[in-house]
Amino acid sequence: MQTRRCCERQILVKVYFAGSIRGGRQDAALYRQIIALLRPYGEVLTEHVGDADPDHGDGAVDDRAIYRRDMAWLEQADAVVAEVTVPSHGVGYEIARAETLGKPVLCLFRPGNGRQPSALIAGNRGLRCVRYETMKEVDTALASFLRSLQSSTRKAS
Repeated sequence: MQTRRCCERQILVKVYFAGSIRGGRQDAALYRQIIALLRPYGEVLTEHVGDADPDHGDGAVDDRAIYRRDMAWLEQADAVVAEVTVPSHGVGYEIARAETLGKPVLCLFRPGNGRQPSALIAGNRGLRCVRYETMKEVDTALASFLRSLQSSTRKAS
């Protein structure tokens, strides 16, 4: 696995990526790009979010099984990265659950066409929220967020 070096150490984390699935799939290609940027840092537990049909292969899986699977992934994760431009009840739930579990959360939001992030996301000082327009800005935000995880891990050691 290829990894990025940061601060003289490799960053290897388990990341739970959240993006709208049932709330709208118009940003699926963008999710794939963000997931590709996350891969060098470690394992993306929820790569299926970037698939054109994220339920493909899960056709026989019911909502309860999806819930149990996703909550198990969330508990395993070292951090959560959520793309919150497309409003989604599921993504909001995942963010709230991650916060309850004490997981660091980065929310990415693409402004435009009068869109605003939820005040419950943007106004929450416990979350790191970044507005972006380019993938370079996303890459910079991810690097900064993941470096901060490494710093807090070193302090805890």
